[in-house]
Amino acid sequence: MNLQSRHALRTRLGALAHHILAEASRHWKWLTFLLWIVVTVAMVMTRWPAIHWLVLGDTDDNIRYVQVKDWLAGQGWYDLRQYRLDPPGGANIHWSRIVDIPLAALMLFFRAFVDQGMADRLACGIAPLLPLLLLMLSLGFIGRRLAGPHGWVLAVAAPFAAQMGLGMYAPMRIDHHGWQLALALTMLAGVIDANRLRGGVMAGVSSALSIAIGMEMIVYLAAGGALIALRWVFRPGAEARMLAYALSLAGATSLFYLLFASYANRAMVCDALSPIWVAVFGAAGAGMVLLALLPWRGWRPRLAAGLVVGGAVALFFWLKWPQCLSPYQISPELQRLWLANIREAKPITAQAQSLVVPLLAIPAAGLLGLLWALWDARRDGEQLWAWATVGLMMLFSTALLFWQLRAGPAAQLLAIPPAAWAAHRLVAAVLTGTRRARITASIGVALLAAIAFVYPLYPQAMKAYQQVTGHKPKPWRPSAVARNDAIKKANGRCRTQPALAVLDQLPAATIFTMVDLGPRILATTHHSALAGPYHRNGATILDVHHAFDGKPETFRAIAAKHHATYLLVCPNFPEGTIYQARSPGGFYADLMLGRRPDWLVPVELRTSMTLPYQLYRILYSPAGGEEIAQQR
Repeated sequence: MNLQSRHALRTRLGALAHHILAEASRHWKWLTFLLWIVVTVAMVMTRWPAIHWLVLGDTDDNIRYVQVKDWLAGQGWYDLRQYRLDPPGGANIHWSRIVDIPLAALMLFFRAFVDQGMADRLACGIAPLLPLLLLMLSLGFIGRRLAGPHGWVLAVAAPFAAQMGLGMYAPMRIDHHGWQLALALTMLAGVIDANRLRGGVMAGVSSALSIAIGMEMIVYLAAGGALIALRWVFRPGAEARMLAYALSLAGATSLFYLLFASYANRAMVCDALSPIWVAVFGAAGAGMVLLALLPWRGWRPRLAAGLVVGGAVALFFWLKWPQCLSPYQISPELQRLWLANIREAKPITAQAQSLVVPLLAIPAAGLLGLLWALWDARRDGEQLWAWATVGLMMLFSTALLFWQLRAGPAAQLLAIPPAAWAAHRLVAAVLTGTRRARITASIGVALLAAIAFVYPLYPQAMKAYQQVTGHKPKPWRPSAVARNDAIKKANGRCRTQPALAVLDQLPAATIFTMVDLGPRILATTHHSALAGPYHRNGATILDVHHAFDGKPETFRAIAAKHHATYLLVCPNFPEGTIYQARSPGGFYADLMLGRRPDWLVPVELRTSMTLPYQLYRILYSPAGGEEIAQQR
């Protein structure tokens, strides 16, 4: 082939590639949907054992499952009280029905084809993947806005490198966090949308929907609203976005309150969408509408007016409901005994290095990409503002890691836009740049690839580093290794559906057990439990802690107060180790040493397996021969 023919071939191939890219860009939403279908099938297949055995690992997932089943069995739309936690009064659950709807719809759909048990498992496997599609579409939208028509590709694929963020969408992760994270990215897409009217509506409705689901993301949503107002201060014409945002936020919040607020959330509560937040967002929306409609000129009067309105709303909130400045409204004792021992409620500085380094890899890549993008957009005011908005949201979410680890998924996902933009630019340089640019870009692509695979690569890199340097961490004592292994095994085995299902040999009763095991008992058996880790039920949580920390007679008095028929303990269960360490002379610690009072009678269950827990009947008469307290 001569030179002219080779040149013609390259021209035709280039034209074909350009045509393919143009078509892909035009149909990026459908291509994202197809990718999501592939991912859904792959994740369901790889997680099939968890689906088959109903492995709802988190306590919130278990209560969500029970909540939806109770709803389908006839419990009221606005009644979210869980009556099998601390019966007969039940436990006050502060969620809404929004996330229940797709899970319930999938359950009903699959029940038309398979038995109810398998249908419910399939629904739990697929439901968490629905908000993943919203997340991917939002990231693709942001990628196109920041990097051009082809910027969606890497942005859509990037979540699969953010393992902590992606974990919120794994099959069986049916709680609401995946939806809230996806809606936070949808809100960000609206904040930077070039179409101001559409962007304002998108940001307002997604914020209201997230708030109606739960209050966990409210600081991120408030930051997005503040950035919309700040843009109005400095950019003539930005009032269109702020007006659309204010009206949609206030209107949608009020509508969602009417549609989804439970009976309990119609009181003046701070931890869910209630009349408090309807009033606050209504006042904020009204103030923003006023600012958008009045003919302010110049950034100085706009800034002054915005500060006055914002200050008035903040003062109104503080004077009326100052208690809502605290995220949980729990007692100092509950904070000390319970919340302080939850790992995700601790800052990143209190976490192990093996968790911190992979977690921070994507935010670190996002920071470098952000600096590059800001420099690249320094002469384009609109693009610079869009990048500043994305960057501030990313930095804010990363900073929250130093408050609580629970900010980790948001920190990873909000760092994707600048990291994906940098990857897009590097790949383009490899394909079209000069020789020197290709070499430099190839190094950058290799570094980003290492970050993308940091979770599997990091342990191997640490081993290689130790071999090269000869520096090895101080080995754990054999007793500590054995204890850690025992805790891991107990944490897994005591939650398994086959082990707990054996309890259904007994008539339905109230089982006194650890706080973190209560929701799992509800999900896998017909029995009731005392408590789950939900802050509105702090008094019962404290009763459980006092019972296990105190003397045997203290335990029996508390068990009688809650009409408990049985006691179930799981040796080496993580929560139990806290009682042992905190109260070495307490009831739980004595029980683990074999010091069992005579009013605890071991219960034999018919099974061929070795059960990972110990079950006792609680006798309440002094002699131990009278009838036990009955469940009311």
